[in-house]
Amino acid sequence: MRRSFSGLVLAAGLAACAHAPGELVRTEGMPGQLEPIHAAAFTRDLAVFRVSSNGCTDKGDVKPFITRLKDSAVITLRRLDEDRCTRPVKDGVQLQWTFEELGLPPGANVVVNNPYLLNGDAGVAQ
Repeated sequence: MRRSFSGLVLAAGLAACAHAPGELVRTEGMPGQLEPIHAAAFTRDLAVFRVSSNGCTDKGDVKPFITRLKDSAVITLRRLDEDRCTRPVKDGVQLQWTFEELGLPPGANVVVNNPYLLNGDAGVAQ
């Protein structure tokens, strides 16, 4: 009986630390909205993302937040300003940041914390 109770306490403790499904780091408290992405690619010192656009999205509308983990960095893109234009761009727009802009050393191990859009899921940029 004692072993079952210990297991229950451990399971409850782990559940309290759990993140939302698909979320690598907690995003509560970050400004803006979590931005679904079409694609992400990285070179030794450049992070490139493709995000939805209604025709007016630019780099100033979306902000990358960096969370450092033990041996990697997690990038979370947040949309700060809604794209109110009415000319949706079919495959979105490309936004890029150098690792220097992100405060990361060249060659850093990075992971993306945003959900990916599938081809038919492209929606209106908010």
